[in-house]
Amino acid sequence: MQLKLAFSRPLVIAVAIGAALLLGILYWIGRGSVHAPPSSLAPLTLTRPPKPAASVAFQGADGKIHALGDFKGKLVLLNLWAPWCAPCVKELPALAALQTAIPKDRFVVIPVDVGRDRIADASQFLNGHGASVLPAYLDSNISAFSAYGAYGLPTTILIDGKGREIARAVGPADWSAPDSIAYMKRLAGS
Repeated sequence: MQLKLAFSRPLVIAVAIGAALLLGILYWIGRGSVHAPPSSLAPLTLTRPPKPAASVAFQGADGKIHALGDFKGKLVLLNLWAPWCAPCVKELPALAALQTAIPKDRFVVIPVDVGRDRIADASQFLNGHGASVLPAYLDSNISAFSAYGAYGLPTTILIDGKGREIARAVGPADWSAPDSIAYMKRLAGS
């Protein structure tokens, strides 16, 4: 006995259109999305959906006030830290290694010291703790800490080139692990 299947032309067309729409939706959802970070970045959780980054400003080693918007177009890793925070100090060299691994025209680590009153002290601290490649920034009135609703240190915010928060880490992460660097390179388009 032979089985014959007969499909009507409208049914075949409807199934084909449905499949094309489904594939298109899946492509659109996946296009440009941020994928889960590797295990070395366990504290980093994705912000779904991405949201506009808080507009904050901080003092640079040059004495000038820098706004977060000054870095638009680059992947930004905003790290809020303090010299009395042992996990913060421990991750500074890893942040420096990450910055060294990715071109600054695509990616920038912005370490903002929220625990001091003088930028010279923040700069000297970075230099003395294996992070001399990182620029010193200071937020002595902890406005960035407040604007991001940080409740502990270190708090690190990952901001895409469009100025949107795409991920956040509360607590230290292994920023210099090979899979961490590869993940950030992929996000930075390097």
